[in-house]
Amino acid sequence: MNVLITGGTGLIGKALIKVLRQSHTNITVLTRNCSKAVKTLGTDINVIDELNLSTIENIDAVINLAGEPIANKRWSVEQKKQICQSRWDITEKLSTLIKTAKNPPSLFISGSAIGIYGRQGSLSIDEEFTDYHREFTYEVCSKWENLALAAKSENTRIAILRTGIVLDKHEGAIAKMLLPFKLCLGGKISHGQQMMSWIHIDDMVAAILHIQKTPSLKGFINITAEQPVSNNVFSRTLAKTLNRPCMLTTPAFILKLIFGEMADLLLFGQNVKPTKLKNSGFRFTYPSIDSALKNLLTKKL
Repeated sequence: MNVLITGGTGLIGKALIKVLRQSHTNITVLTRNCSKAVKTLGTDINVIDELNLSTIENIDAVINLAGEPIANKRWSVEQKKQICQSRWDITEKLSTLIKTAKNPPSLFISGSAIGIYGRQGSLSIDEEFTDYHREFTYEVCSKWENLALAAKSENTRIAILRTGIVLDKHEGAIAKMLLPFKLCLGGKISHGQQMMSWIHIDDMVAAILHIQKTPSLKGFINITAEQPVSNNVFSRTLAKTLNRPCMLTTPAFILKLIFGEMADLLLFGQNVKPTKLKNSGFRFTYPSIDSALKNLLTKKL
């Protein structure tokens, strides 16, 4: 199988390529920096920095994971623009080429996030939920998804990954939290009742491969673990796993001073359920936050 991946040097992309490599899949990675991608991914990966129709004609599946990390910097006007354009531009180009191709890919998996739902408190929501809270994350994801759906045809199945917080020891949310917790400075954020819908990186990759092999899976798909938890539960479980206390609280006003509008990602959440994945027969290796953190933080590397 020939697979084209965007965002191949990101957290999810690297983990996915590692698994695909084992199945002898022919992998092409679209990147802005070919030399950096080769250094990161290895010389056995086909690396390109331009997209054209001939490339798409020879691909069986496109997996679009590109996008500026949403929580890396304060949301200035320029940063918001970068977050949007890094997702929208490549997705629009992919959809245009797929629609134009005489022999289009049979599958287009494109990224999104549970941020599409906006802040929803503790309300349990799945893919049928449409009462979105319209804020920045909604605006980003809504256009991102619509641009991907434009490629839909009888020849191309579209799957939109509404991804939660991806847990990995070396990158992402956990990596940022480890140092303060190890220094006994960890604790809940604000009241701690905001819900966190998360997924272990191994289950994230397994879900993508499951979608690839399951023709009935299409449209919007929540990529989150079965058991979302509150920030308080997450913090306490992380502290317990590291054998550290969990006594401190980070006040909301401190986060707003430091991060501005981006603090909303930490202060509000969603209680998201992966109904489509479960109904399609997918089984999580790490269904609980306890099992996920134990695997990530106590296994020998």
